[in-house]
Amino acid sequence: MSVINRIRNYLLEEEFAISVYPDRVDVVNYKRIGHFDSEKVMLDYEDGTLVIKGERLVVSKLLHDEVLVTGVIKSIELR
Repeated sequence: MSVINRIRNYLLEEEFAISVYPDRVDVVNYKRIGHFDSEKVMLDYEDGTLVIKGERLVVSKLLHDEVLVTGVIKSIELR
C-alpha cells in the first residue's frame, strides 16, 4: 500500500472503532450521543449502542465523528 493510500485511509476512516486505555476511551465514527453523565456515556453507532460506565466520566473531546471519554473506566458494553 502506498503512503498516499495509507494517509487517505487514515483521514477518511469510516468504520466504527474503539480504542481503550486505562483512563480513557476514544470512539470514532459514532452516530449520536444518547446519554452522558459522570457515571455513564451511551453512544449510538451503526449496529447498536456503546455503553461506557465508570466514575468521574468527562467527554474531553467532542467532534462530529469522534468522542474521547476520560475518567475511571469500569466497563464497556456493546449492545
